[in-house]
Amino acid sequence: MPAVFLKDRSLLFVSGAEAQSFLQNLITTDITSLGPDEARPGALLTPQGKILFDFMVWQHGDGYMIETDAGQRDSLLKRLAMYKLRAAVTLAPSTEEGVTVCWGEDAEGVRDSQGVLDSRFAKAGLTLTRRAGRHGDGKEALYDALRISHGIVTSGSDFALQDAFPHDVLMDFNGGLSFRKGCYVGQEVVSRMQHRGTARRRVVTVSAATDLPGTGTEITAAGKPVGTLGSVEGGSGLAIVRIDRAGAAMAAGTPLLAGETPVSLILPAWSGLVFPASADEASA
Repeated sequence: MPAVFLKDRSLLFVSGAEAQSFLQNLITTDITSLGPDEARPGALLTPQGKILFDFMVWQHGDGYMIETDAGQRDSLLKRLAMYKLRAAVTLAPSTEEGVTVCWGEDAEGVRDSQGVLDSRFAKAGLTLTRRAGRHGDGKEALYDALRISHGIVTSGSDFALQDAFPHDVLMDFNGGLSFRKGCYVGQEVVSRMQHRGTARRRVVTVSAATDLPGTGTEITAAGKPVGTLGSVEGGSGLAIVRIDRAGAAMAAGTPLLAGETPVSLILPAWSGLVFPASADEASA
């Protein structure tokens, strides 16, 4: 059973009588339907609908734990405090540093001992738990390879904050984006994208017969940009691409290249998405 400590993850705790309504009216996740042992992805958006902060959120005691990149935590805390006003909410960094992820046959046991089930991996058919603090010594590369194989992105490695919409990173499929609850910051924009079906940038897994070039390498078809490589482990990686352009190239037999390396692109099976083969299909 791999157990990997992610030292670059940090936690903050949102508690108080109005913690649920505070988060429900602010972030993309439907907090009211969150199970007691479930961690869901979420984001705080800009008014223009782009991801300002991304995180995982789960119930913890009388409030909610938010797990985010260590470099984001203090800024996220300050941004949440801006919205607090007179709400009966307490915002505080957690005393525990880092998060341990565990998967495989014994992951259910870890969940029973204070771990929570990551809904993103559950969508992909894998049981993976997250737990505050250090409880394992597996190499982070193991977790990165797992993320890549299941099409699960993280900010910094796979996309830049304030540069991606929730649809770009499949939050409309992984449980991190609600279209049924009331208004939250950026909700009007993402709802419009959903109803109009205008999302064209999507996460794909990338594979090559040799090692892929580094993160940030452009993916092209006939010299035209299609997307950009994110996380890379050997010959496998993640990218956010224009699926209309990639689909048209694939249908025409045009090679896709990451730098000079021929690559294949696959949409995560759990998303149910397919590459449109033509401009007409892309706009359908």
